[in-house]
Amino acid sequence: MNNQQQHWTKTELQIYILMLCANADSKVTEEELSLIKSKTDKETFDKIYQEFSGDTEEESLEKIQDNLVMHEYSHKELAKLRKEMFEIFFSDKKFSMMENTLDKILDNILY
Repeated sequence: MNNQQQHWTKTELQIYILMLCANADSKVTEEELSLIKSKTDKETFDKIYQEFSGDTEEESLEKIQDNLVMHEYSHKELAKLRKEMFEIFFSDKKFSMMENTLDKILDNILY
């Protein structure tokens, strides 16, 4: 893991979280990627995708937690992020046990 602290914008953090959600069941589908790409520009997506690809799940959760404390999210922003997370989780019409576990972990981190 890179010891240098990453400081992301809210959009970058959102994309990173959604990438983690897409990967929760260990298979990222083209539909999930398209949905995530639709929420940002190509440059931001590519930057975050590159970083995400080199991280373990533990590193990902740590980076998310570290970056969440730098931004003050309103209840409305968190609700919107949760909705987007569920769009990713349910894009394949299933909610696997691994996705459910990740959802609970992220819920604890977000709130």
